[in-house]
Amino acid sequence: MTEAKKSLKRTLIGKVVSDKRQKTVTVLVERRVKHELYGKIVAKSSKYHAHDEKGEFKLGDVIEITESRPLSKTKNWVATRLVQKAGLL
Repeated sequence: MTEAKKSLKRTLIGKVVSDKRQKTVTVLVERRVKHELYGKIVAKSSKYHAHDEKGEFKLGDVIEITESRPLSKTKNWVATRLVQKAGLL
């Protein structure tokens, strides 16, 4: 087989809302879902702690995070790439 194997790890894209801790960023991931009963589109959000080894991602950046093994009690995601730098709208 010569084709690349697709990663089984989940990836999410979200905005960095905190970069105060060492090697960790807090990422807010927003998604829009249809309400089961009323059918209205509602915004739901979740916060994830992601490992940022070099401290390269700053507040307001839009980044991609990938699922990984548990790195601490609350951290089992790794920041993989920068999607959009903060303040570039």
